[in-house]
Amino acid sequence: MAVRIGVYLCSGCGIGEAVEMSALHKVAGKGGRVAVVRESNFLCGPGNGQIQSDIAGGAVDAVVVAGCSPRFHVGVFDYGPDIPVERVNLREQAAWCHEPNNEDTQMLAEDVLRMGLARAGGAGVPKPFRLENPSRKILVAGGGLAGLTAALEAAGAAYRVILVEKEASLGGWLKTVYRCAPLRPPYTELEENPAVLLSGKVEGHSGITVYSGAIIERTVGGPGTFDVAIRQGDLVVNERVGSIIVAAGARPYAPAKLPGLKNLGYGTSPDIVTSSKLEALALEGGGRVARPSDGREVRSAAFIQCVGSRDPEHLPYCSAACCVETLKQSLYLVGEDPKATVFVYYRDLRACGQYEHFYKRVQEAGVVFIKADIVRVVEESGSLTVEADDLFVGGLSRAEGLDLVVLATGMVSGSAGAGSEQSVLNLDYRQGPELPPLKYGFPDSHFICFPYETRRTGIYAAGSVREPMDLVMALDDAAGAALKAIQCVEMTARGQSVHPRALDTSFPEFNMSRCTQCKRCTEECPFGAINEDVRSNPLPQITRCRRCGTCIGACPERIISFKDYSVALISSMIKAVEVPEEDEEKPRVLVFACENDAYPALDLAGAGRMRYNAWVRVIPLRCLGSLNPVWIADAMSRGIDGVLLMGCRHGEDYQCHFINGSELARTRIANISETLDRMGLEAGRVSVVEVGITDYAKIPEILDGFVEELAELGPNPLKEF
Repeated sequence: MAVRIGVYLCSGCGIGEAVEMSALHKVAGKGGRVAVVRESNFLCGPGNGQIQSDIAGGAVDAVVVAGCSPRFHVGVFDYGPDIPVERVNLREQAAWCHEPNNEDTQMLAEDVLRMGLARAGGAGVPKPFRLENPSRKILVAGGGLAGLTAALEAAGAAYRVILVEKEASLGGWLKTVYRCAPLRPPYTELEENPAVLLSGKVEGHSGITVYSGAIIERTVGGPGTFDVAIRQGDLVVNERVGSIIVAAGARPYAPAKLPGLKNLGYGTSPDIVTSSKLEALALEGGGRVARPSDGREVRSAAFIQCVGSRDPEHLPYCSAACCVETLKQSLYLVGEDPKATVFVYYRDLRACGQYEHFYKRVQEAGVVFIKADIVRVVEESGSLTVEADDLFVGGLSRAEGLDLVVLATGMVSGSAGAGSEQSVLNLDYRQGPELPPLKYGFPDSHFICFPYETRRTGIYAAGSVREPMDLVMALDDAAGAALKAIQCVEMTARGQSVHPRALDTSFPEFNMSRCTQCKRCTEECPFGAINEDVRSNPLPQITRCRRCGTCIGACPERIISFKDYSVALISSMIKAVEVPEEDEEKPRVLVFACENDAYPALDLAGAGRMRYNAWVRVIPLRCLGSLNPVWIADAMSRGIDGVLLMGCRHGEDYQCHFINGSELARTRIANISETLDRMGLEAGRVSVVEVGITDYAKIPEILDGFVEELAELGPNPLKEF
């Protein structure tokens, strides 16, 4: 516990013009915990030297910096792992968003400083959780384009790689491809299939061990200590790895489900095929495509896009690669025979990025593109006819005498979560054997901020197993996942957390003497970081933990804490707020703000000089899922008039950095309504709002609106006690 606190007040950036600094000096000097109080108008510049000097001279062993937001100048105010630093946000959330030299603004600044001092006085210094001899090997599950690329990228960075492929040979889906769409500038010509080249590089690399014709029977442990049982025939090999890349690829949408699309005629003629079947025909013929019905070379064909894709009854999403694959396959035909007739029926042709050049190349080759809704596909006199409602012409069109009709079906994830026949990882986790899927069966954690991370720490998804994508995207994706896997093994070895609280060295500690085996922590942990022993006691797997603190909010007995984040610590900050008497008519509103979206949104509102009510006090939380109901009771018993919880969005397209924090907070708030009733308080004094970082302009409306709602309820009756 820190015993000598140094408080450093910054008066720069307009802070000194908005609040009375001498009053802040007095606040800092109360209580006898503070050894040094200093002021500078440039703490992030020359004033920082004084802080360093005080630390070096032994005058302080904990630092409180009262100035700009903790989201700024992080490196400037980092004095090493043994010196805890508490940042007090006087600039963005006091001086810049409230009236200067106003009584309420001054009281806000003083409360913010008191809360920071309470936290600094109660927080311990986290010590990293270090494994003995953690593994730095990287396991790659899948030997297709993404898997091969990820393995080569990781091995090229001097990491040992274990690659497991269920087929007898490497290459995955790429083995079934005749040619590839362009992979590099100028993005105009077909390319040779790189499967053989990449497979040879992987098999010949001294840093890569390949298990082909193999499956993963069991995966236990966590980052740094994943123990993987690999079955290859009758032989079972055990490997310990530090992180895992899942590159199980994607599968075409099952053709058996397509007869429901009766107007497309699938199943009525052998010459109505899927794009996967056409690829097999081209590969078999060395570029020559023969009709399945009679073996005659195809000289006229129609491609129909979005078959099953963007269809609520089949695949509601776009499969990303279908359009580019159709462009490629149309060149199989017109490339071999410039006089061949090829039609492409589409709703929206999506040739993104550099593939616009490829689209133009195919147009110049003579392929005809028709924006249309398909009416029907029928076989007539040994050939095929496509009838379509041409949206450009504004009427019915017919393409007759076609040798082949190709249906561009979508893709589904190759992970078990999407319903594959074979599980990929067989995780020995309480939460299930595979990666939890998102809305459409693709494993993912946060599709905007952390695209490779899954909900299982240290396990990264790469390529089309993660989301539908083309080959160029898959190459980039594999490299990104390899970098993440490398980052994971290195940070785990140093005892640091990975995304989104990267570099955090704190970890949850359990006071098992008070545990009631209620299992809430094991059930609510979003990342599977807590299992159970034979007596149903929580059994934490620390390297899986992402330090969100959800377990703190889940535990009714408050047995879980971090050195610098605990129920008691946040409670001390709540109790540091000075609540005016009822007759002063100065309500107090406490905001618990998620540090990932809500807190940055508050900062942006301050940076924009957007004014809102100065009766608001903000406490940042690691995640709204870490909210313990005790904090609500503490706030109400202190006489605080209302509590507003500001967290990330959740739902089918959730943006919560820790999966479901806001959802958990809503559940807990619903459960404490009975407690509020016993305290004689209205449920409306506690509310939850979901805020994205881009919603900063709404901050004044949200906060002022909540204050107005509280005004209708009147003062907290507990102010009287």
